[in-house]
Amino acid sequence: MPVHDWTRVVAGNFHDFHVAWTGVIRTLLNEKLLPPQFYALAEARSQSVEPDVLTLERVGSESAPFQRESGGVATLPTAAVKTQSVSPRSRFQDTLDPSWYGERTSRIAIHHANGDRVVAYLEIVSHGNKDRTRSVESFNDKLEDALKHGCHLLVIDLHPPGPADPFGMHATFWSRFKDETHGVTTEEPLGIASYQAKLVTGDIVPTVYFERLAVGQNLPVMPLFLTSDEYINLPLQDTYDEAWRGVPARWKTVLEAPKTP
Repeated sequence: MPVHDWTRVVAGNFHDFHVAWTGVIRTLLNEKLLPPQFYALAEARSQSVEPDVLTLERVGSESAPFQRESGGVATLPTAAVKTQSVSPRSRFQDTLDPSWYGERTSRIAIHHANGDRVVAYLEIVSHGNKDRTRSVESFNDKLEDALKHGCHLLVIDLHPPGPADPFGMHATFWSRFKDETHGVTTEEPLGIASYQAKLVTGDIVPTVYFERLAVGQNLPVMPLFLTSDEYINLPLQDTYDEAWRGVPARWKTVLEAPKTP
């Protein structure tokens, strides 16, 4: 089922889909895609029960090899690929200069109370994240803080740009560090960005893999990084389709109606 025009319905309808889609992705990650030392959790906003992000967490040391439950060293599953040999496929790719935030860093970990390390965030952008300049700035502050702490990101934005993000959320975020960046267009107003927080000689050097698309197109497979050099391919279209199954027929009719001239 190609991507729908969510501007046809009120924000609450996308919220419902957002919740379902987050759950589908979480289940797929935990059941099939993640190596055994990783797991995904849905986190809620502090002021509501809406899933804000999916966090990917790793048990134990980042330097430890991937292992089977028996304790023997194992290769990554077929869903995971090392970037040294196969670079993620995307139409647009950009890397920041090592001085992008003006300070050197060694490996930095974000810890939950349980001691397991957060290695990545997956965010499905809601309308409230981009309805005003303050919302966009707050959202981008979270992204920047995560990258500075060595967390990888996957940001999915199925809402067309508005006054606060005229070229999409990725362009608004990346323009904090570079004057020129790729953004969405009138023809392709939706965007998905995967951010790799790669560690290079003690510096975190972010690289973005960016795709833009239009309503009616299929979502691409996107890389979701787990370490500085390894990622899994996340089949966004398959998970979107699974979440779509539960959308009420009343709103499926609205979203699937032919576009009027």
